[in-house]
Amino acid sequence: EAARLKTPLLLVHGLFNRETLLDLQPGRSIVHNLLKEGVEVYLIEWGSPTRRDQFLTLDDHINGFMDDMVEFIRRRPGVSQVNLMGVCLGGTFAVIYAALHPEKIRNLITTAAPTHFNTPKGLLHIWLQEIDIDRLVNAFGNLPGNLVNAAFLLLNPPRLLLDKYLGFLENMDNKDFVENFIRMEKWIFDSPDVPGETLRQVIKDLYQENLLVQGKLSLGGRRVDLQRVTMPLLNIYGQYDHLVPPEACEVLAKKVGSRDTENVCLDMGHVGIYVSSRFQKETIPKIAAWLLAREG
Repeated sequence: EAARLKTPLLLVHGLFNRETLLDLQPGRSIVHNLLKEGVEVYLIEWGSPTRRDQFLTLDDHINGFMDDMVEFIRRRPGVSQVNLMGVCLGGTFAVIYAALHPEKIRNLITTAAPTHFNTPKGLLHIWLQEIDIDRLVNAFGNLPGNLVNAAFLLLNPPRLLLDKYLGFLENMDNKDFVENFIRMEKWIFDSPDVPGETLRQVIKDLYQENLLVQGKLSLGGRRVDLQRVTMPLLNIYGQYDHLVPPEACEVLAKKVGSRDTENVCLDMGHVGIYVSSRFQKETIPKIAAWLLAREG
């Protein structure tokens, strides 16, 4: 369909999983459904880091790669700003980017994006407070994707290693169910390696020191001041998210400089936000309408 919105949307995914989640299967594709709503979509693919990428920093990802993408889109005639939508840790990156380059971003959307990390809710946050990330990164360089995977599965073994497969056995003769299941499995076990130095910063500066919401995070020699996030903010998160609990997300709206902010708490879990048919049918039209109302 023809784009109804003049301002293109850049989707930013986290580093721990593949961006294919956003275009996983027919009918449950965030990319496809945004296009259908008349939004023009660009999607960042971080790729697979090699040994020489282990020294890439947060600054490289945000002020380097992300800024290159934004500039690529802005070079088009009549496009001076882009809309930014970040997913999970990609949403955290998007918030940091918007604070450092507010003049380039028209609207900011975050989905299940942690910004307040010092919360006892969610096992991941508790684990990462204690982890010795220096030892891990010094030993591995890039953190192997399969190690990341094992950690995510151990957050809820009964649900993720038992119930899920019992559910599969019960639905083995349902073609749609099986296709969805296999696509999700393929995505879950296709985790890229994570660049070592970037991971070190994410764990220390964000999860352990919680510098972002305190206005103490520094990137490329500049302080990341959330008061400079003055563009409209739509902050979406899941009530039953075991990876990024509501407590990690809801604070953001109060911390930014924008007067036009909205928190949307959906009664779903982490991955459900992206692949559930309800999100596709209800939330994506809401996102498109929200953007359209702010075309200006």
